[in-house]
Amino acid sequence: MPSIKLRAKALEGGLIEVKALMTHPMETGLRKDSAGELVPAHFISEVIVTANDKEVMKANWGGSISKNPYMAFTYKGAVGDKLKLTWKDTKGGTDSGELVVA
Repeated sequence: MPSIKLRAKALEGGLIEVKALMTHPMETGLRKDSAGELVPAHFISEVIVTANDKEVMKANWGGSISKNPYMAFTYKGAVGDKLKLTWKDTKGGTDSGELVVA
């Protein structure tokens, strides 16, 4: 099952609206399990979005971002752009999602 749900649509004025929902536990490293032991930190630390292989958004996240994070932003682009969102987490995990802006 993909960990990223990615949507994009063209708005007036040459803007593209991007919405993304990422499935991830986003553990801060401060929560304790049922045995009272700290659950190790495990969160998305970097999100990069490219359009036609050009970076249009980059975010560096910490442990304060909620479980299954949602993000939305706009960029100057066009219908037909090849959009790719890639995330990396603190345990070396990564995933990406792609679409063509309609």
